[in-house]
Amino acid sequence: MTAPGERKAPTRRSQNAEKRMSRRPSRLGGLAGAAPEPDYKVGPDAGFTGLLRGVWQRAVAAGDLAAAVDILLTLDGHVPPDVQLRALDLEAEVALRVLAGVGWREDDRTGGVPAAAPEGPAAFLGEIGLSTSGRVLVRVPSQRPLAAVEELVDGVIRVPWSAEALRGYTARKAAADLRHAASLDDCRRWLDAAGQAERDELLGLLEQAALRTAPFVLYHQRNQYTNFRDRNTLTGKTLWPGHPDSALSAVRGIPLDLWSDDDVMMVVSLALLVRSAGFARIEEANGTQLTVGHVAHLLELTRRRYNGVPGRAHIPAAGSERVEAVHTLAGALRARRLELTGEVQLYREIHGVLMHKIERVAGPFAEAGIGREAALCAHLRERLPVNGNTLAELGAGLAGSPQWLARPTGAFGTGLEALVYETVSGANLAFGADFTMSRGMRSLPRLIDALRGRHWPRIADWDITNYFCCVVPATGATRLFGDSVAHLADTAWAISSRMQYNSWHFIAGNLPNGPEVEARDYFVPPTLPDIAFHSDQHHHGHVAAKVRFSIRTPQAVRVLDRTFNGFIDLRLLRCDGDPFDEQDLLAAHRASALLARATTLAAELVAAGTGIEVTAFDSQWHWSQVAGSPLRSVAR
Repeated sequence: MTAPGERKAPTRRSQNAEKRMSRRPSRLGGLAGAAPEPDYKVGPDAGFTGLLRGVWQRAVAAGDLAAAVDILLTLDGHVPPDVQLRALDLEAEVALRVLAGVGWREDDRTGGVPAAAPEGPAAFLGEIGLSTSGRVLVRVPSQRPLAAVEELVDGVIRVPWSAEALRGYTARKAAADLRHAASLDDCRRWLDAAGQAERDELLGLLEQAALRTAPFVLYHQRNQYTNFRDRNTLTGKTLWPGHPDSALSAVRGIPLDLWSDDDVMMVVSLALLVRSAGFARIEEANGTQLTVGHVAHLLELTRRRYNGVPGRAHIPAAGSERVEAVHTLAGALRARRLELTGEVQLYREIHGVLMHKIERVAGPFAEAGIGREAALCAHLRERLPVNGNTLAELGAGLAGSPQWLARPTGAFGTGLEALVYETVSGANLAFGADFTMSRGMRSLPRLIDALRGRHWPRIADWDITNYFCCVVPATGATRLFGDSVAHLADTAWAISSRMQYNSWHFIAGNLPNGPEVEARDYFVPPTLPDIAFHSDQHHHGHVAAKVRFSIRTPQAVRVLDRTFNGFIDLRLLRCDGDPFDEQDLLAAHRASALLARATTLAAELVAAGTGIEVTAFDSQWHWSQVAGSPLRSVAR
């Protein structure tokens, strides 16, 4: 007997035949991969590569050192300078403090004056460069030319050092060396006190953190630690847990005396980050140095944000950069973060150029956000059997009469599909987005059947076709793609496919651990909304779809007795123009909460015996939605 919601299994022949067919709307009915070349080519300078070349050209043309350094540190206005300053190794940090009067430490921001350029012959001719990873590089005395040790975007800027600059550098570097050495000794003592068993347990936790976290790139001096693409030095897409090339696996079981200084500092720093907020805090150090001092700075900024929420006793400062003091602060921040959940809205600000993330505490929901919400509510009331002046009121009304979610509504087979579509299309208008989308699971009956049988491996084994994503481009979005309806439809479907992958990628993170689930590739499901700037840099899909500014608002859904974090979300994209702001995010998060509530209600109906399946939002639907006409086979 076929279980409720289970579809009849297709034959192997039909499965293989379907896999060979293109799902791209403009090529539906044709063989996948049969085109002689890509339909939509992305130029060699698209994304990050082109940005860095432009930044370097502007820095070279700046005319003076201060202007050039500012352009390089901000990547010409694309990232906050603080991120790049915290990426500098010790020597480069001291050098820029002396030469340009800039630094990330608070004691560097109290009236520092750069050393004057020499009027006569330079005592030393240094260099400033930009690496192909976007990192600012500085050649200091005793170092080889940058081109001999780094992959540069294009050449260097020669920087003459005066005798005064050399003296200032020598004195400051000596102090920095002593501070760094003391911190390393402190880290070794802290790890030694933990003992071998506790260190190995910590390494296992950090391996999972690297494996289950979005891409990050971290540094200790000039040594790089990353789970990103083919440069992996930590557990990630390339290196599995226990891989001998992983820096974390390589020191497991090894006497502490044999650990390198880089690895000692890396392990302690990651441990402090994870203690303060779980795996996600690592991304807030993305692109920066891994030292206890850098982590202490990040956590101090977080402490001030948390203390800015009225009505609670202030968390005391760490008081020093000793590991134990920072460890205590990290624990206090983790506890306060849990307390703040539901009281204020935390979110993350993402700077896509360097994949750097900053946790923020949102202010009050204000006039701009209220206006967005009102416009979306008016759209929904006009098109659906819902009533209310706010999204919360619409959700409450829905909870009182949810049965229509299972009935045909408008052009859709279920009210749930209609609600998803109208929320997405209404948000496009209300927020002035170029694309809006929402994702979820196609068959709630199938999920509930698996949950009742505790078939965790079955859920983990479902592929992306078990998920959906409704993508709606704005009216006039063809302007972004050469006025081509086919290109726009293909882009909408490509986005939809990627979002289906995201649903697949998060679902296993909500399941109990077991061999099949543990072996599955997944990230920890997101719980905080985020707002991103200049995301059209690294991710090939983002470059192709011109995803410059975005908002993501993930929500949890309750199915039977299990909460699935990140089960649905609402995403808004802008390809040009102004970025989204905090009020946009707060209003969008209320919209995704409505969809989450509706999905939870739909799951309750299914659990009581009602069948609800999402059959819309496939490639044919996306063509029809974009082109305004049914899709005919275009086999080529």
